[in-house]
Formats: sequence, C-alpha cells, structure tokens
Amino acid sequence: MKQIHRIGLIGNPNSGKSSLFNLLTGLRQKVGNFPGVTVAKKSSQLQLAGMEPVQLIDFPGTYSCYPTSIDERVVVETLIDDNNPDQPEAVIYVADLTRLDKQLLLLTQLVDLDLPLILVLNMADLIDQESLQVDAVQLGKKLGITTLLLSTRTEAGLPQLQEKMAKLLSQPEGFRPRKRFHQIGPRERDLIGELRSELPARNDYQALLLMQHAAWLGCIEEPLRHKIQQVRMQHDFHSLQSQVEETMWRYDAFEPLVKASVKRQSVPENFSDRLDGVLTNRWLGPLIFLAAMLLVFQALFSWAGPFMDGIEWLFNSTGHWLSNNLPAGWLRDLLTEGIIPGLAGVLVFAPQIAILFLLIGILEEVGYLARAAYLFDSLMQRVGLNGRSVVALISGHACAIPAIMSTRTISNWKERLLTILVTPLTSCSARLPVYAILITFAVPEGSILGGWIGLRGLAFAGLYFLGIFSAIFSAFLFKFILKTPERSYLMLELPEYRMPVWRNVFNNVYQKVKVFVREAGQVILVISMLLWALASYGPGDRMATAEAQAQETALSQNLDETQTADLIGSARLEASYAGHLGHLIEPAIAPLGYDWKIGIALISSFAAREVFVGSLATIYSVGSADEEGDGIRLRMAQEINPQTRQPRYDQATSWSLLIFYVFAMMCMSTLAVTKRETGGWKWPIIQLVFMTVLAYVGAWVVYQILV
Repeated sequence: MKQIHRIGLIGNPNSGKSSLFNLLTGLRQKVGNFPGVTVAKKSSQLQLAGMEPVQLIDFPGTYSCYPTSIDERVVVETLIDDNNPDQPEAVIYVADLTRLDKQLLLLTQLVDLDLPLILVLNMADLIDQESLQVDAVQLGKKLGITTLLLSTRTEAGLPQLQEKMAKLLSQPEGFRPRKRFHQIGPRERDLIGELRSELPARNDYQALLLMQHAAWLGCIEEPLRHKIQQVRMQHDFHSLQSQVEETMWRYDAFEPLVKASVKRQSVPENFSDRLDGVLTNRWLGPLIFLAAMLLVFQALFSWAGPFMDGIEWLFNSTGHWLSNNLPAGWLRDLLTEGIIPGLAGVLVFAPQIAILFLLIGILEEVGYLARAAYLFDSLMQRVGLNGRSVVALISGHACAIPAIMSTRTISNWKERLLTILVTPLTSCSARLPVYAILITFAVPEGSILGGWIGLRGLAFAGLYFLGIFSAIFSAFLFKFILKTPERSYLMLELPEYRMPVWRNVFNNVYQKVKVFVREAGQVILVISMLLWALASYGPGDRMATAEAQAQETALSQNLDETQTADLIGSARLEASYAGHLGHLIEPAIAPLGYDWKIGIALISSFAAREVFVGSLATIYSVGSADEEGDGIRLRMAQEINPQTRQPRYDQATSWSLLIFYVFAMMCMSTLAVTKRETGGWKWPIIQLVFMTVLAYVGAWVVYQILV
C-alpha cells in the first residue's frame, strides 16, 4: 500500500489556520479523533500539482510546546513522538501578521525541532487597513525559513502556497530551517547527556521536550519514565523554571526580527479597543450579550417559518401521494404512518438548526465569543467555573458533545469537571424541535413592544436562559462538593474584531446541518419503524377484540364514518404493544400531566431528545384515520384528553413537557462523551440521575401550578 504524505496545519488559536484548511479542502474534509483520545482532528486529501494525493491535517490551535490543555498536549505529542501515525512530514505554520509578535513562540520551537516548514503570514488583506509595512522576504531570511503572504479572505497568495507545498514534499531538505533559536542551558545539557541515548529523539531539543513531558507521553515506557524522574531529582531540575527561561529567551530572539520586518507606519485609533470599551463594559456588556442572545432566539422563529412550512408541505404531499398510489398493505402503512411522519417530525426543524449555527458561527467569526468568555470570567469564578466555560455553555446550544470536548482548554480539573457536568443543561439544537412544537400550544400568538418581539420567540429565549441559569446554579452547588487545591486563572487572547469569512460560516452551517440530518435521520428512521411495528401489532387477539368493541361503540353512538375510523384507530393503538408499554409507565408520569402516548415518546427520546416529536408523529399517524397527511402540529392540536374532553396539549401539559426537556438528560451520546472525558462511569451516572430528578420535580411543580 502506497504511503500517503502528510502535511500539518499548525498555529495559534485565531490565526486563520482553520480558514486556510477550509479554503484548501472545501467540503472534502473528514472529522475524526486522534488515536486513543477524544480530541478531534480535521483532515482531507489534497491533489497538488505533480504529486500523489497528500493528507492535510488541521491540528488544534496551540500556543507553545509546553501545553496547558488536552488539545495542546495532543499536538505536542504528535510533533515530538516520531512513531506517532499522525506526525506530519512537513508543517504549514499559519500566523496572523497583525499580531506576529505574539504568534511566533511555537514557530521557533518547531524550527528547533528541525521540521521542514513554511511560514504563512495570514491576514495580508489587512496590511493597508492596519497601516503596516511588511517585508516577508526579509523576515523569511532572518528566520531562516520560507515565508509567504496570504489572505484567506481574498485567496491572495493561495496559488503560490500550493506550489510551495508541492515542493515542500518533493524537496523537504530545502525547507528545513537554516538557524536555531534556543541554546540549551548547561543544566538541561547535563540532564540530556545522561538520557540522550535512551530518548527516541532526532536532536537535543526534541530530547529536552521528551524529558520535560515524560510523565504523560505515551511513547515513554515506564522504566525510562522512572529513570527520567530520578535524574531530574539528582540534578534538582525544575521544569517550570526551565520553561520560563526558554520562553523569555525565544521572545528576545524573534521580537527584534519581527520589528525589523513588520513596521506600523502610523498608529491609528484601534477600532477593536473602542468597541471593547462598550461590549466588555462591566454594566453594558452583560446587557448587550443578553440582547444579542434574545435576537438570536427571536430569529429562530421569524426566519425559519417559511422554510419549515415548505418542508412540512413536501413531506405531507409525499405521504398523500403514496397513500393514493401504493396498494393497501403493511408497506404503505409503514411508509405513510411510520417513516414519513417520523422523519418529517424532526427534519422540518432543520431550518431553525441552520439559523442557530449560522448566528453562533457569525458571533464566533467576528470575535465576540472570546469577549463573552472574558466578560463573564468573574461571575464564572464565583460559581466554580472558568471564563472558558462560557464558550462551552454557548457552544452547548448547538450540541453538548463538542461543547463538552471543548472543556479540554480548561486546565483546572475541578472547573473542567463542573463545566462537563452542567453543560448538558444548556438547551442544545436537539431540544429545538421539542421547544418549537410545544411553544405553539403553551404560548398564544402575540407580540410586545409594537410587534418587535413575539411572545413565542420570547418564551423560546426564556427556555434557553432557564437552561443557562440552571447550569450556573448547579455548578454553584457542585462547587461545595468537589474540592481541589488547584488555583484557577484565565489566559485568553482576544482576537481583533473582523468581518466574518462567509465561506467558513456557511461551510460550518452546511457541515453541522448535514450531521444533524444524517445522524438524527438514521435514529428517527430506526425508531419510527420500531414504533410503527409496536403500534400496529399487539399480543394475541387483543387488537382484534379492541377493534370489535370500538365498532360496537360507534354503532351505539351513531358515529359517522370518520369518527368511527378514529375510534377504531385509537382502540387498536391502545391495545398494541406500544399501548401496553405506554400504560406500564403511565402511573409514574400521570402526575406530570402525561398520558400513555406521551410516555411512549418519552421512552424513545432517551436515545436522543429530538426523537420525541418524530415519535409523536408516528404514534398519532398510526392512531388516526387521516389520509391527507396533516402536519404533526395539527395532529397534536386534535388530540383530546378523554377524561376532561379538553385538548391534551393544554398550557399545563405543554409547559410541563417544556420544563422536563429543559432539564432532562436525554442523549446517550452525551453520556458516552462524559464517560470518555472523565475516565469512568461515575460522573455520567451522577449527571444522569441529577438531571432526571431535576426534570421530574420541575415538570411536576409547573403542572401542579398551572393545572
């Protein structure tokens, strides 16, 4: 099998590294995990001129070879372990030229590792705007490496980079650094001298890093790890002191080179600083953030409506056409009563999910999410979290899984664990279909402030804020249970405010919606088929008996044909396997205002929250005589409580369900990620029990108040 060449994209966070990756790969990227860890990597095969396909790997943003997070650890281990399957043969180092003096520390470390590399100075389109005078050729000569100007925004310099990338692989020796930046001190040299023959290193600096990180590097065997520890103690070697000295040495070495090659002709008033004076203001900042979030949730209702109506019409028309053109039988029933209603019940909300990812992506691209982390750091510290927890909590509104994985940037163990435990309380996109459908029953149509803010959009925002506040309050409670001696701090670089790179934003929306449709669609497809089978068949002859009794009742009450069909469908559903399962749990959920049909949907949605709506769509399709393919909202509106003869989904039941889904842990994938991130089942079980109890009690209280 022919070996595929690997190029690594490496750089600081906010350098434009991922933008370059998206520009080079388009939609051909694959997302996976590094071997043995949950840290995600993006990769893609590229076709360079005159070359076999090469693999481009987008590594997580990293500040230096002395990591402070799990993401950075993975990058460093990949670079210094020569046996790592993901170690790149060459590196494209991406740096923001407007902040070059802060972004070359890691570059100089890669230079001393003797890796073939190219330095890409990104944001070239801002040279005039920032009044910069940049001499990339001179900088490259002083650094001893090939240096290119590039703009991921305008694609200027991209052809030259692709040409250099082909040469980088075909002639790697020509791209090896021509100078070194750090002279290893006498203490380190003595230490390495005793261990050099046993360390799998190409040069002394790689040996130093292997020795510094031996405690967590997988490539260091236990006997060698023990020997390294002994030698360090004999030489009274302190890692932190050595790292600080090295870092200061490197800054002293490269800062003069940057100043000589990148000059600011004038110092205009900084737009980002002026804007930060308002957006990060102690009093105005939180209000602006809340207003921005309110507008986001308002947009989910107002913008998505026409698209949702169109998708619902498409599914309804398809179901109606199949009903009229397929021969009667189990296959037609499976399609029209099971698969199509189930898929429609979830996929109709894809426009709202796309809008959510679009708006969050814009906030991230312009640099606002980093400000939110800074703005709320003080508050987060008081409740036991970290400023970086804000990023996880906001990301949790899209999906809790990557949000939990993003906590790897939090170095403090206690704060990271608390963030993991409470992040699922933030309302993710999987809850969005449940909220959207139930709010139409819980909140009447209307608006305030002269029609600017709709009541349903306001309720939507209220549910999201309730999730955030419950997460913060839960973290505050857990703070007194978990104890750790670690001190906490927030070290965060605030990027300049910039216009979004729309290509990145829309690509991210496409990828996220595609994943939602594919993964949710697969789950819904399976569960819809299973629910249809459970609702269409029953034990023994009970369904036939129920049908006969329903016909007798219809005759005695002189019901018309449609009413008779509805009564028979309802009786058959209740006598089915699904009906028996729903009745089994009905005593436990009756205090919340739920009947056995809702119980079936609750059980199925423990696989994934979004299944709830699709399950109801399937159940009500099986139990209805309707042949026209009415939407799920109309089917639910027609459902009647047999005891009160009032609509089943009144305000009390609808709000009870909404509160239940705000708090409930109904995502097996999230539990699995929590298990991987915490290293065992202890904390996922605590998370599941805590959230389920909170959901049940909260829903019970709301129902008892409103009933």
